[in-house]
Amino acid sequence: MRATLVCERKEEHILTRPTSQLPIYRSVAEQIAQRIETGVWPTGKVLPAEIALAQEFRVSVGTIRRALSELTAAGALVRRRKTGTVVTGRTPQHSLRFFFDYFRLHSREGNLQNSRSVVLTVCTREATVDESERLTISKGEAVLDIHRLRLVSDRPVMHEAIILPDQLVPGFPQEPALVPERIYPVLWDQYGLKISAIRERVEADLATDVDCALLDLTAPAAVLVLHEVAYDQLARPILLNHHRACTRNDIYINEIQ
Repeated sequence: MRATLVCERKEEHILTRPTSQLPIYRSVAEQIAQRIETGVWPTGKVLPAEIALAQEFRVSVGTIRRALSELTAAGALVRRRKTGTVVTGRTPQHSLRFFFDYFRLHSREGNLQNSRSVVLTVCTREATVDESERLTISKGEAVLDIHRLRLVSDRPVMHEAIILPDQLVPGFPQEPALVPERIYPVLWDQYGLKISAIRERVEADLATDVDCALLDLTAPAAVLVLHEVAYDQLARPILLNHHRACTRNDIYINEIQ
């Protein structure tokens, strides 16, 4: 028996142009968020004082304070008396601006995990009937198919297939080594594809032979399956993302506020 959960997320102005074109405080906030995500500032880390951060980022203390306030409101930081500003380990999944920058499989203690992706294959092929319907494109139209593996501390935890209409991303790299680590921001930066909503379907399934080979599982085993459809500002579906994850040592966290 298979159980399915469907949820939707919407937010205006979730993806931004390159950092240089952001408001200064938001540019600083994104750089701090990146340090948290990549583990440079791990859970429990006490951030340097605001004056020190201002000197490092070459901005005013007011700008630093506003950047920290945004990350605190999002849940990534917490202010503690006598201690300072501390990394919480929580990720602000309720904000799509951060949704694309954080890995949502956490440790069973709920801590943020740093992941890296390895692109397995990249190809252009004809869309399946289901993909054509979900992307509202013509039957058999060309799509870009990116298959990659997600690892946490070199431990495979998830593999995913990203599907886009090929006509939307002309010139996208066809060599796995050239595919950027962060695909969603690149879609906005290079192709003007601004994602403003995501529809996500969550279900459990039995592991396939491919799941077992990639995720180091032994059949029979269960996997968590996430099917995502991403929409632009005109409500056009522009991307499909299918994740298959092992939750033996990890949990999926989705915050809604």
